[in-house]
Amino acid sequence: MFRRVAKSRDMSNDPFGGRQPTSHERMTGRPWDASYHDGPAPWDIGAPQPAFVRLAHAGAFHGAVLDAGCGTGEHALLVASLGLPVLGVDVAETAIAIARKKATDRGLDADFAVADAFALERLGRTFDTVLDCGLFHTCDADERPRYVASVASVTTRDGMLYILCFSDQGPDIGPHPVSERELLAAFPSDSGWTVLRIESDRVYTRFHGEHGAPAWLAGIRLT
Repeated sequence: MFRRVAKSRDMSNDPFGGRQPTSHERMTGRPWDASYHDGPAPWDIGAPQPAFVRLAHAGAFHGAVLDAGCGTGEHALLVASLGLPVLGVDVAETAIAIARKKATDRGLDADFAVADAFALERLGRTFDTVLDCGLFHTCDADERPRYVASVASVTTRDGMLYILCFSDQGPDIGPHPVSERELLAAFPSDSGWTVLRIESDRVYTRFHGEHGAPAWLAGIRLT
């Protein structure tokens, strides 16, 4: 199994484990880990998002795969079911513990590690495909360049990044809506990234009903 990247810390003294809280954590006043203490988190539907299932069936994932901000691991486990090597990382230790148990219970070979999405270079490895379900849209304008640089540090040349994030288009939008312009601006052509497509889609949560919320599904290549 993949080595543990971050050691457990005394959360009673420092709920953020010695790291700088993210903008989402500052807004809510709670660390990401707390989202998993009282049952499923709002974004944890207990299954992969349909958008990523479609990508999997279309053969979009290849090589070594990273699920950045994996939560309780449903997308990493989807990748593992395809027979691809996959690592899921999240800053929430409780989520990673749940993901590891799911992998064991389902008999799937998937690795999980506690890691900071803004410091992925500490993983010490690279990936051909990176998945991001609901991580990008929690980053504010100051965090996005750090996030993009972190992902670039672990993505192979010609590797693919797939992002599913809340969109600002349509009714019943999610709590962190992103415009198409903001998504494009985060990956400018002179940064080594090429945005191949941005399509309207849906993201499903425990609070948006059967039709989910408006989303963007982006396919971005590091060249």
